[in-house]
Amino acid sequence: MSTTKKIAGALLATALGVTTLSACGDAEDKSAGGAGEAPKSKTVTLVSHDSFNVTESLLKEFEQQSGYTVKVLKSGDAGAALNQEILTKGSPRGDVFFGVDNTLLSRALDNGIFTPYEAKGLGEVKPEYVLDKEHRVTPVDSGDICVNYDKAYFADKKIAPPQTLDDLIKPEYKNLLVTENAATSSPGLGFLLASVGKYGDDGWKDYWSKLKANGVEVVDGWEQAYNERFSGSAGGKKAKGDRPLVVSYASSPPVEVLYGEPQPAEAPTGVATGTCFRQVEFAGLLKGAKNEEGGKALLDFLIGKKFQEDMPLKMFVNPVVKDAGLPELFTKHGVVIEKPQTVAPDTIAKNREQWVKTWSALVVK
Repeated sequence: MSTTKKIAGALLATALGVTTLSACGDAEDKSAGGAGEAPKSKTVTLVSHDSFNVTESLLKEFEQQSGYTVKVLKSGDAGAALNQEILTKGSPRGDVFFGVDNTLLSRALDNGIFTPYEAKGLGEVKPEYVLDKEHRVTPVDSGDICVNYDKAYFADKKIAPPQTLDDLIKPEYKNLLVTENAATSSPGLGFLLASVGKYGDDGWKDYWSKLKANGVEVVDGWEQAYNERFSGSAGGKKAKGDRPLVVSYASSPPVEVLYGEPQPAEAPTGVATGTCFRQVEFAGLLKGAKNEEGGKALLDFLIGKKFQEDMPLKMFVNPVVKDAGLPELFTKHGVVIEKPQTVAPDTIAKNREQWVKTWSALVVK
């Protein structure tokens, strides 16, 4: 989810040498249009965070069927990418923006960077994900930020792994958890919002005071937390990480299986299912897009069943379309989060800055 998919990006880049997608360059149809008419572009540009990924053959199929050539402009993490689009409002760098999630959605909508468009197939999207009734954005994927645990550590110590937010403040889990900074990291912010969703505006501060007293460690970002400090990940083992609990994603265990060398029969990590915050990622037609029709076609493609079923093993997120299936890797090694914490986007927008400031004063300073 803003991202949300750092684990996929990091491991995919290492294992597969994934490079920035810019399918077939910047081709444009210079012959279109009569005298005095501007030629119609045959290139449609998708602006995204760095974790966007799609099977090349599927993208080419879309290009062949639609007649458009897709260019993907990757722009850092989700927050940085969104900031650039706000700064270039009205003169966007592309036609469609993908990657704004529900933690930043109201900011994007309040800045008016999108043109409303009701994508074809939106009726097949699960209604709980359609958060903007004006259709300025289209839901594309969902995922859950959750505490992951190192199975071997808890088996060796003969301690049951934690399952809920309440568990994390118990004495048996003292000095075991590492999380990301809520001011600098999407999963860190998601974990803060999980506590807000669970304990409310009156109770989350007391919870974090107890979590700090129980030895929570805070680092800048996911890469450091998961691949350096967490003892259960492949990267953490190499780095001799000593924290068996980490804030990551519900999709992290399938990734550990997929890229394990050798590939394990069972995921080495588990998910504390009562600690999760639900992220939803959206795409929208950028206001001032040079190729609105191409942008609309691309939005239709993003919620089509083929793309939805391609996403799990490319970006390690869940489809939002009702009948899209999950690969065996997810069904066998992943978990379904039945009751994730959620916070309304409008509530996040009104309180996010103050929540982060208060959290920083409580936990970091």
